[in-house]
Amino acid sequence: MLGIRYDEIFYLQLRLHLLPFGIIFALWLLVFYIANLYDRHTFRNTPYFYSNLVRTIVAAGLISTSFFYLIPIFGITPKTNLFIFIALFAIFDTLGRSLFNHATTQSFKRITLIVGNTSVAHETAEFINVNPQLGYKLAAIIQPDDIRGLKNSIREKHVHTIVISPEGYKMPELIDTFYQALSKRITFYDLSTFYERLTGRVPLGTIDQLWFLQNLTEDNKRGYEVAKRAGDIVFGLVFGAISALLYPFISLGIALTSPGPVFYTQIRQGHLGRPFKIIKFRTMVANAEASTGAVWASTDDTRVTPFGRFLRRTRLDELPQFWTVIAGHISLVGPRAERPEFHELLKKEVPFYEERYLIKPGLTGWAQINYPYGSSVADAAEKLKYDLYYIKNRSFALDVGIILKTLRTALSQAGN
Repeated sequence: MLGIRYDEIFYLQLRLHLLPFGIIFALWLLVFYIANLYDRHTFRNTPYFYSNLVRTIVAAGLISTSFFYLIPIFGITPKTNLFIFIALFAIFDTLGRSLFNHATTQSFKRITLIVGNTSVAHETAEFINVNPQLGYKLAAIIQPDDIRGLKNSIREKHVHTIVISPEGYKMPELIDTFYQALSKRITFYDLSTFYERLTGRVPLGTIDQLWFLQNLTEDNKRGYEVAKRAGDIVFGLVFGAISALLYPFISLGIALTSPGPVFYTQIRQGHLGRPFKIIKFRTMVANAEASTGAVWASTDDTRVTPFGRFLRRTRLDELPQFWTVIAGHISLVGPRAERPEFHELLKKEVPFYEERYLIKPGLTGWAQINYPYGSSVADAAEKLKYDLYYIKNRSFALDVGIILKTLRTALSQAGN
């Protein structure tokens, strides 16, 4: 771009533009990540995908323009160069995504067999069928005892991937068939690993207590947990102090639109089942559960005030919880802390529900950004799959990604 425009003074212009445009490029990547444009589950040539892409390009362009005019430390205000940068980025990114989507959905499909007859096997098959952009094409679901059908499918359908459910490992003849297929360069996955890799969830139907012993060993997480606690304190203090500037305005909005206290407190289930008290801005009418007792909130809950609905969508009602983070009762990222009344029900109805408290709950989490607000036992079971994925795979990179996606939820007012 600079070589075309400046020719003889290219190197001088390169020194002036390299740092600021490097920052702009990093900002664009960050904005695209927050907008879910690097999420494999959104890689589809659909109107929603392209409308989201256009909105994100416009937003990133406005941020880029503001960067040069609000932070004039670089000594340049590159109107033409910035326009060229935005145009080239938009063109090449859109073209690249379109080609990638076409390739994964049409040209480079990994033909996949699932060997098993469990609910998780059928759920995995359905997920593959509705997400062609992931690059897999389901050839068939084979019964574990159908050895002939398995051999015929491998020979006739040019299979690239075989996914094996737990019962398949107990059949010697089936295992021998898999060994014979190794020469065909087939990739093998156990069902739990494949499901987790595709969906970002852990299937409840394929795990047992041994899974927790194997995946929740704390020795390799000790340094991470110490550093995470330090980060909770530092970021809790910073964001808590900044958010305190909004308290007077939020308090005034609550007081003007609904009689009652500005804050409300509630007991929640914490790390290892220990109860603790949270404090949030009140979003419902005062004494909302006086006559009903504890009930799940719903998407269109009539108890939520108009201003409270705004606070929930933007997550502003959660701001006082930064002080709960500093106190150590919750972390910035982790499973949602449930109310004791619901916890008692859910631990009876949902397998392994109590194990989610093996780590500290969070202000936001993997389940919160991937699944809508839960209001039933079935919703709790689905969210638990995400919680277990986070517990197993928790890391700094995953935590940062969750925080950035939470920022998107707040800015788009997509919360509940």
